[in-house]
Amino acid sequence: MSTPQKTTHVQNSPYESPWSLRERIGMMLWSGTWTLLCAWTPKPLNPWRLLVLRVFGTQISGTPFVHARARIQIPWKLRLAHRACLGDRANAYTLGEISIGEGATIAQEAYLCTGTHDFASPALPLQTTPIVVGKDVFVGARAFILPGVILGDRSIIGAGAVVTKNVEANTIVAGNPAKTIGTRLPASESR
Repeated sequence: MSTPQKTTHVQNSPYESPWSLRERIGMMLWSGTWTLLCAWTPKPLNPWRLLVLRVFGTQISGTPFVHARARIQIPWKLRLAHRACLGDRANAYTLGEISIGEGATIAQEAYLCTGTHDFASPALPLQTTPIVVGKDVFVGARAFILPGVILGDRSIIGAGAVVTKNVEANTIVAGNPAKTIGTRLPASESR
């Protein structure tokens, strides 16, 4: 697993936005659109929610599922593969890119956080690092995934886990900080 590239955004003070005017307008339009057109929709209207996400630049392949109450900060920095699931009140804090692989599930209230700050600088500039969620990964309820983490294919993240480092494929982790507690049989052996 290669390490995702960290980006430090230019800010002269902690009160200055790292986003351009165009990006800030896009984020405001997104927030209002999702609230008015999607946040109240029932489960069968998933195709409508996916259409709205596509209009706002989300890269979607196949048919993922996005719950009406999922939170997505910046949709044009999100990539969803076929059968990926972003659950009820799951938070994709896409200040940097998040890629969710085929068949991966992000359970209720899980938090994928791509942003932090450079605390060594007085201006506290925003730092973003992508998060990659592999194929058939399960992220349990209220788990917290830190910037730059790669979750290997078929890994399982326990409920409430705080993941600070990459997780290898077929590995089960839990706790704060997350530690390996088991392995998952490869798909070819699990049946």
